[in-house]
Amino acid sequence: MPDDQLSLTFAALADPTRRAILARLADGEATVNELAEPFEMSLQAVSKHLKVLERAGLISRGRDAQWRPCRLETAPLEGASAWIDRYRERWTGSFDRLDEEIRKLRHSEEGRDHG
Repeated sequence: MPDDQLSLTFAALADPTRRAILARLADGEATVNELAEPFEMSLQAVSKHLKVLERAGLISRGRDAQWRPCRLETAPLEGASAWIDRYRERWTGSFDRLDEEIRKLRHSEEGRDHG
């Protein structure tokens, strides 16, 4: 498995269960038991998902006596969002140029149809 941050982030986000866990943690800290509640899977399976999220830096686990709350870490998400935004700007620019060319072609065709 690649170990660069962007690859780890996207690999972790590729799974719908992990995305649901992150969505829950966006509301605040939670224990493994709390995170497992909505899923029909074992605590061990949820723990494996948490390990992937933790390895990607998307969550961290605290320690408060016996309670180990998980919390969302946003830095990797911000990095992925910035990467996507750079390409979105390129795509938007390309689409804008394409729209302009289509408008020119239509205008040119309309001129020939009326001429």
